[in-house]
Amino acid sequence: MHMKLKSILLVVVISALTAVLSVWGYSKWMQKQYAGTQESGKLPVNYAGFFDKNNAPAGPVDFTAAATSATPAVVHIKTRTKAKQVTNNLPNRGRNPLSDFFGDDDPFSDFFGGPRVQMIPEQRASGSGVLISEDGYIITNNHVVEGADEINVTLANKKSYKATVIGRDNSSDLAVIKIEGSKFPYLVYGNSDDLKLGQWVLAVGYPLNLDVTVTAGIVSAKARSININKSKNAVESFIQTDAAVNPGNSGGALINTNGELIGINSAIASPTGSYAGYSYAIPVNITKKIVNDIIKYGAVQRGFIGIQFANEAATDEQKKAAGIKDGEGIYVTGVPSDGAAKAAGIQKGDFITKINGVSVETGPQLQEQVTRFKPGDKVAVTYVRGGKEYTTNVTLKNIAGNTDIVKNEPTNILNKLGGDLATVDKAVAQKNNIAGGVVVKKINGGLLKGTRMEAGFIITRVNGQDVKTVDELADLLKSASGQIQLEGIYPGYEGTYGYPLNLSGAGEEENGDNQ
Repeated sequence: MHMKLKSILLVVVISALTAVLSVWGYSKWMQKQYAGTQESGKLPVNYAGFFDKNNAPAGPVDFTAAATSATPAVVHIKTRTKAKQVTNNLPNRGRNPLSDFFGDDDPFSDFFGGPRVQMIPEQRASGSGVLISEDGYIITNNHVVEGADEINVTLANKKSYKATVIGRDNSSDLAVIKIEGSKFPYLVYGNSDDLKLGQWVLAVGYPLNLDVTVTAGIVSAKARSININKSKNAVESFIQTDAAVNPGNSGGALINTNGELIGINSAIASPTGSYAGYSYAIPVNITKKIVNDIIKYGAVQRGFIGIQFANEAATDEQKKAAGIKDGEGIYVTGVPSDGAAKAAGIQKGDFITKINGVSVETGPQLQEQVTRFKPGDKVAVTYVRGGKEYTTNVTLKNIAGNTDIVKNEPTNILNKLGGDLATVDKAVAQKNNIAGGVVVKKINGGLLKGTRMEAGFIITRVNGQDVKTVDELADLLKSASGQIQLEGIYPGYEGTYGYPLNLSGAGEEENGDNQ
């Protein structure tokens, strides 16, 4: 009996020892799988904490709650741009006796110095938008609504509304529109700073004129610039994802798995114009500041540090002179004498490494941080000079070099045109068979000076919308930005004439080198 008990105990001990050795051996084997070619068997430092209980690789993710929360607040936007008649801007200097026979398609009009008339057909387009308040404010892309004469919004419940433009911003490609009503569903803001590479995200929108569509992907890069925005002082610091985004998704929502808005889908990297692997969204931390400015002031309050910086990486010699490490900092190539940086002591040759304690290594990262502030705000700028690190407070300025609040007021816009404007006399309007318009009595300078327009021109339309008075012209210009089209007549001459006009042109610095 005693021998039998000893045998049983021996079997138990051997079994236990075998189990322990098996677990230990498996653990060592697993470490080698994750340790690559390292002979020590230790995990690389970048895997620190990876297998901790709280940081273990996540299991399957369920997107249903996030998708259910977001889809009612993402809308389908359809726009219509009326047909336009444009000419070559040449006044008639003589009448072709055959013009009555040929009409607007007169092939001999050039011989008589007359305008060549061309008709641009009606255009229709669609995109997406995101409701951000229960009273109907909607974020979308500027390129979705720019130049549109009519904007219609359809919710996921199939209810449709007419929308008006509150304001647009070319530099960020964002716009705010509004529908009338109450108790609309809307998305809550998340925090795009918290996004991490590899994190799951969902794109919600109306691609290819389909009903509301949800696609999933991961964050594949942050602070990405793809040079798609050609406006001056363009802001590009995109969230790059591999969630499928197609034409029609523009202006739609990028959300996290909590259903929070973390970006506005804006662009596709594709040789065909359709999804080919990558899509780009404007971070919500940039978006909400721009949207708040548009709603509050009618214009974006954009602050500038007042530096010029290199788009390409600094040379080894430049880094060595400043005592900077590889990959750190933005090389300052110039400091305008009237800028905010100059007043704060920043010099050419410095390397800016942080904005308010947040590390920045590229131009897009710098833009993303500075875009969150308005002129007059103080930001802490950390820079390296001669191997030493300094931090200074910079009071941001606007593009005009001061800290004034910029409001998109009609009087300011009309002054920007640089002409003496007046509502056309009723007798002149009747004689020229027009309902009204704005006569340009004199061109003093400003934006009008850059066109081929001559004094005496009567503006009758802006971007295809009729204009009868100076106030109506001001109202239309208030909600416009970027390039617009002015149309009208010269009294005594036949035909209509069109002049492209860039509202964002005067006095702005070139994009890419300045902040």
